[in-house]
Amino acid sequence: MNIKHSKYKNTGLLFELLVRQITADTLSGKDSKATGILKKYFVKTELGREYKLYETLSKHKNITEGKAEIIINTIVESSKDLNRGALKRQKYNLISEIQKHYNLEEFFKTKLPNYKVFASLYTLLEVYNSENLSNPDQIIDNKMSLLEHLTSKNIKKQKVEDELLEEFNGKYESLNDNQKIVLKEFINSVDSTPKLREFYNSKVGEIKEEINKLSKKVTDKAVQIKLNEVTNLLSPLSKTANVGNDNLVNLLQYFELLEELTKVHG
Repeated sequence: MNIKHSKYKNTGLLFELLVRQITADTLSGKDSKATGILKKYFVKTELGREYKLYETLSKHKNITEGKAEIIINTIVESSKDLNRGALKRQKYNLISEIQKHYNLEEFFKTKLPNYKVFASLYTLLEVYNSENLSNPDQIIDNKMSLLEHLTSKNIKKQKVEDELLEEFNGKYESLNDNQKIVLKEFINSVDSTPKLREFYNSKVGEIKEEINKLSKKVTDKAVQIKLNEVTNLLSPLSKTANVGNDNLVNLLQYFELLEELTKVHG
């Protein structure tokens, strides 16, 4: 699953846009409503706490890769302590209040120099705070953007891929060997290449073959019917089909099923 960036929910962008609005209003000699909005929503609130994570990213530049890694990991871990429900409510109310006093389209038109960096951080935080399995490519791309911002250097994609693989292996220690092979292949494949499709189809073939073997040992008719249904669902991808996250989840689930069947009937 891909997480989409939303400028309306990006706390770093919302804070900076309000600061820009205060500046614009002040220079025009207006009483800025943005000042009160900023104080109301960013002082001693969950939004304020989340903004500190974006601010941490802004404070550091030209640092070593090691330090950059520590900063990103600390930001991600700190984000898990935030109250997601409160954040959602505060962002909704904040946008409603901005809309009362400003034209939203005009408000969001302002170009910010750190837009791409804040967008990468927003997406990364959403990925790590989501219960759904996320696209590894998206994690890699966002981490690379943040590392390049912090170090002011080009980062090798392979290095980030290897680190992500280690992280996944740690997070999913309960995966069996077949599932780890699948996960590694998906992470190391930059996009939906013919090679990845070929890998997927070969694994589908392996699973079908193993399930067919095991179904011959099953005496329970109801279980046999279920196994036949599973093998009918398992079909290779066509030459033009893309390999998506749903395919990854399917393979992981089928290998888990296979392991359970092998324990009982193997």
